[in-house]
Amino acid sequence: MKRSGAADLPLHYGYVPTWLSERMAKLGLAITEALIADYGKTEVIRRLSDPFWFQSLGAVMGMDWHSSGVTTSVMGALKRAINPHSRELGIYICGGKGKFSRQAPEEIRKVCESTGLDGDALVRCSKLSAKVDNTAVQDGFQLYMHSFVLSDEGQWTVIQQGMSEGNSMARRYHWHSANLASFVNGPHTAICGANQGMILNMADTAANPARNGVLTISREKPEHMMQDIQQLVMPSHHDVRTEDVDLKRLGAVLWLAHEKQPSDFEELLLLEGVGPRTLQSLALVSEVIHGTPVRFRDPARFAFAHGGKDGHPFPVPIKVYDETISILQTAVHKAKVGQSDKKEAIRQLSELARKAEKDFTPTGGLDQLIEKERDESWMHGGRTVFGKARPPAGRSRVQQLRMF
Repeated sequence: MKRSGAADLPLHYGYVPTWLSERMAKLGLAITEALIADYGKTEVIRRLSDPFWFQSLGAVMGMDWHSSGVTTSVMGALKRAINPHSRELGIYICGGKGKFSRQAPEEIRKVCESTGLDGDALVRCSKLSAKVDNTAVQDGFQLYMHSFVLSDEGQWTVIQQGMSEGNSMARRYHWHSANLASFVNGPHTAICGANQGMILNMADTAANPARNGVLTISREKPEHMMQDIQQLVMPSHHDVRTEDVDLKRLGAVLWLAHEKQPSDFEELLLLEGVGPRTLQSLALVSEVIHGTPVRFRDPARFAFAHGGKDGHPFPVPIKVYDETISILQTAVHKAKVGQSDKKEAIRQLSELARKAEKDFTPTGGLDQLIEKERDESWMHGGRTVFGKARPPAGRSRVQQLRMF
């Protein structure tokens, strides 16, 4: 079994305000419901095991696009939102941060009692994934967060995070149950992140003599397999820079939302009345739901949906965020009773943006875009952990978007 990926993130302290955490839970549930409706439970598990997709999800939910807080905040929001609906959705989230991580075995067994899954085997998977990343691979990161996400069909993913106080970094590890063969005989295609020098790796094939007493686990063939381990190393700078974003992709979204009218596209007639700023957010949310893995190599781009709680790249636009949640929730709920037109229109947004990219040439202007978003943030109920956004002094109320 290959660990599905790892991410190195600057270690950030702080808190997630209630006004954001409540919205994160609502949006996370709506995205999960849409994924299950269109792609099934197995795809939700696979997506969560992808470090790039996970980081993009955190960015579109309004968390700081690159910080360690994405991991604990996103998993906390998903657990609060999904677990009350687990029987309906078939997805369960166990464990969490600190003391909650130690509750994972008990929570897994409770899930297995109601689903008929093998509780002992799944608890062993949970414990061994933690032991490999915390003990067998001694890379200077000590785990403080462990989440075990499983479906009622037996697929699972582990998302866990360790801290290295020496260099103010956190490292997130992703595991996926696809093609599970062994935890202890070369499970990693690589140990990702900044080079820590010589480390003790008891999971290396060459360490077999020292592992004779360690148990291995085998499972039946899965539906999906992650072919290559994925590496995500986030920069230390907090602001969003040109090198962090695929301007061709972001520019196509902005062009679609701000320069073309929804009435120009037959597929978007059902979204009439949605303003350009909300359409911009919906297009990025649509891509999180319907995009292919290669679309998530620049997670910072998804911060242009709903900003970030610390104001990077701009304050969280509360009015836009709430409208996005409402539209997505309505689309999902109507689809459950056979009215899928609005959900299909949201799906078309990501396809239209991809089509627009083919002949699109960005002209730069990311700094101007961020400045415009910040200047107009007060109009959209912009808010950060530092307070509400205010109108800029001595500037016109609205600036024309000309950078793409």
